[in-house]
Amino acid sequence: MSSTVRHSETYKIAGDIEINRLGYGGMQLTGTGVWGDAEDRSNAKKLLQQAVSSGVNFIDTADSYGPHTNETLIADALHPYAKGLLIATKGGFERSGPGKWEINGRPEHIKAAIEGSLKRLKLEQISLWQLHRFDPRVPVEETLKPVADAVKAGKIKYAGLSEVDIAQVERAEKVLPIVSVQNLYNLGDRHWEALVDYTAKRGMAFIPWYPLASGPGKMADKINAIAEKHQATTAQIALAWLLKRSPNILLIPGTKSIEHLHQNLAAGRIELSDDEFAELSK
Repeated sequence: MSSTVRHSETYKIAGDIEINRLGYGGMQLTGTGVWGDAEDRSNAKKLLQQAVSSGVNFIDTADSYGPHTNETLIADALHPYAKGLLIATKGGFERSGPGKWEINGRPEHIKAAIEGSLKRLKLEQISLWQLHRFDPRVPVEETLKPVADAVKAGKIKYAGLSEVDIAQVERAEKVLPIVSVQNLYNLGDRHWEALVDYTAKRGMAFIPWYPLASGPGKMADKINAIAEKHQATTAQIALAWLLKRSPNILLIPGTKSIEHLHQNLAAGRIELSDDEFAELSK
């Protein structure tokens, strides 16, 4: 018999800051190649405002988106911020042009990135600051020292990591507490299954980037049948699958369209049965 266990709609970061599990990722509100400002800045501001008025209270950005323009856009659209709105940002990349990303984990760069994000976002404290990547040229203990210093100074409340494995999480934790991990993960790419379970067990948030991917073409018939049953899109089913996969998963689908934004948020109301989840997980 098919059964459905209703997923929780909220999650507490570090057991402390409660947010809705369906958030918004700001990366698409930039120019081509994640370079420069949003092509239609007025629409981008309206979209951010609509997201918050629709219940989104978790927005993900980074100093490298633009670079810098995405953080400035968010502040221009939403400051002064609504009570309970958590804006997470990241640092650790340098940009030299469209589509170009260079890892920089040098302490002086990280320190400057934190200060720059605080200024652009008009914040006295960043609720969640995440390291974009480990820099193979710099020991992570050195990279994270200015982050730990910023936590002690009250400039950062909590810290997270991106694109890491379990060993790297545990190494970073020797420097400062880690409350979240942001890795590539979706219905079609489940390379980090063990890490999802590890973070859930450890009480850490898992934030999949590229969450809307619904998998290879061979899954299309299966997904379409379930989507039709729920009167949903394949993207909504992909998001619903992630919400059911683990209660610590937070979603940050991005879009430039207000209509698409509402479609993504509606995925939170889709409850897959255990049988449907199992079928999609094969």
